[in-house]
Amino acid sequence: MKKNAINFVYSPLYSYLCTIFIRDIMTQDFELIAKTFMGLEPVLAKELTQLGAEDVEIGRRMVSFTGNKEMMYRANLQLHTAIRILKPIKHFKALSADDVYEGVKDVDWTKYLDLDTTFAVDSVVFSEEFRHSKFVAYKVKDAIVDQFREKTGKRPNISVTNPDIRLNIHIAEDKCTLSLDSSGESLHRRGYRQESVEAPLNEVLAAGMIMMTGWQGETDFIDPMCGSGTLLIEAALIARNMAPGLFRKEFAFEKWKDFDRDLFDAIYNDDSQEREFNHHIYGYDVDIKAVNTARLNVRAAGFTNDITIEERDFKDFTQPKEKSIMVTNPPYGERISTPDLLGTYKMIGERLKHQFTGNDAWILSYREECFDQIGLKPSIKIPLFNGSLECEFRKYQMFDGKMRVFREEGGAVKTEEEKRQMAEKRRFKQNREFKKRLEEQEENEEADIRSFKFRSLEARKARGTRGSRETRESRDTRDTRDTRYSREDRKPFKKGRDFGKKNKRFDHHDED
Repeated sequence: MKKNAINFVYSPLYSYLCTIFIRDIMTQDFELIAKTFMGLEPVLAKELTQLGAEDVEIGRRMVSFTGNKEMMYRANLQLHTAIRILKPIKHFKALSADDVYEGVKDVDWTKYLDLDTTFAVDSVVFSEEFRHSKFVAYKVKDAIVDQFREKTGKRPNISVTNPDIRLNIHIAEDKCTLSLDSSGESLHRRGYRQESVEAPLNEVLAAGMIMMTGWQGETDFIDPMCGSGTLLIEAALIARNMAPGLFRKEFAFEKWKDFDRDLFDAIYNDDSQEREFNHHIYGYDVDIKAVNTARLNVRAAGFTNDITIEERDFKDFTQPKEKSIMVTNPPYGERISTPDLLGTYKMIGERLKHQFTGNDAWILSYREECFDQIGLKPSIKIPLFNGSLECEFRKYQMFDGKMRVFREEGGAVKTEEEKRQMAEKRRFKQNREFKKRLEEQEENEEADIRSFKFRSLEARKARGTRGSRETRESRDTRDTRDTRYSREDRKPFKKGRDFGKKNKRFDHHDED
């Protein structure tokens, strides 16, 4: 009997059955949640559908979907408008702190943690019963630690700054969702930002704004108040259909027990969906410090051949030679002050009217009185939150003559898609209590527009920096506009993820 069992283990049938079993595990679908900003949910849902996700369903600041391990890896690497990707492991109801404790302790945590694995717990709570999110996080931590103590006599350690495993618990009234955080550091932290100006635009919000316009690189792109260049770089990523996660050092799922390095490497090194970009991106700013910062970030992202940045005041803006789209985020007078805020917006309207004919301009701003000074009728208004500020993203379709004549000649002020987006405004206004909750949520990193500053040059040289898929030297000397890379070009960049001595990589820290 024993001999027959041994023969079966080494038989082709056994190998085949093992292959089928492993393949079934790899292709098994499970529930996933992609978190985003209020107002970007439809954009994220569209991205997920295009990525091949199933059962896509829009919620508040999130989109749920199903997919396998490959889909989870791709979602982290390739989505432009996701803040983080969560993998729910348990849904349960809780009416008290003890219920939370028991619900969490009921999970077999040895599937996810070892004694030498550090972990941290993030909590998001919207409940009359649970008033403090940190208290909920402590109860989750206690349940996990107590389970290990009872089984082994020892406990795993907590690491707030750099945990091996990050957990997330979401409570809405009595409904609890316990999830593994597959992203780790928020996905808006792409990794290309070397320096920043005051009040930088969040990368996820910038990408969402561009995607709302429908632009995919068919024309030139202009940001006349570019700041640190976030809109410019996100536009280049979209135009070339490049994964925004290519610049990151790591994702949380890379520390999971079931991490498939070969699968992730194959996804990471696949450039088959990238495309050519035959137009150009222009950024301008009146502040030379912002110009130099934007140039530094553009170079770090490897887009010096696609993006041109110049010091120029918007009041000197002139009609572009090529068909263009403008997307910009002027000062609101909140975190960035300007001597004549209303005068600035009046100047914007004048420049658009006289020097941007035949093109579309999209402007994100906060104050209604600022929009009034532009003096132009928008064709669409889309509500968006910039941090805790309830803003609007407005489109101005610039044409010669009067609106009546434009329409009589067949001009369309709103497309069907834009009409649908305008309909979203009602849903958005119905959820205005979100703003109050957002301000009360202490750990809501998704609403935090972070500042990214790098250590000194000497420190970067000592530790190495991780950039795009080329070394900095090759980016500086490359004189063609083709930024597509071979898989051989990607290998040094991928190796940089493992602290390769010859490969530079970014080493950044946050100033909260």
